[in-house]
Amino acid sequence: MVRVVIIGVVVAVAFTLYALVDAAMTEASRARGVGKPLWILIVVLLPVIGGLLWFLIGKGTKPAESARRPAPDDDPRFTGTRLSGPDLDATVRDLEERLRELDAETYPGEERGTTGAAPRESRGPVHPPAPEPPAKPADPADPADGTAPEGDRRADGDAAQP
Repeated sequence: MVRVVIIGVVVAVAFTLYALVDAAMTEASRARGVGKPLWILIVVLLPVIGGLLWFLIGKGTKPAESARRPAPDDDPRFTGTRLSGPDLDATVRDLEERLRELDAETYPGEERGTTGAAPRESRGPVHPPAPEPPAKPADPADPADGTAPEGDRRADGDAAQP
């Protein structure tokens, strides 16, 4: 009889742990009835019964419908606002004119063609270039031509390696 009780307790603990991990790892949108944190609390406080309730009532098969949103191009409000050919051309011309005005404000004195802004390379840098670092003073031990000073030559005529 003791063996049956021990096996029953092990099965109950294993089932409760399985239900607890399942409740914790399931997406919150699939929890039915109450929120996901409350389901975890129910499984912990009511070990076997809480796990059974979680699998029978709490765990939904699909995410809640309110969590799904249609893609914008599936929404009739989105697709109904498309412009016809002439309206679209007028809108594009208006936007291009606004862009030219903004370019003229940003870069005064520069000529712009009718096709829009000039390429980035032709405008020049946005910020002035950083100044060059000062040149190092000449070191007599390290001449620029790569030869060693006269005092560093060995007897065989080769320059000494530092």
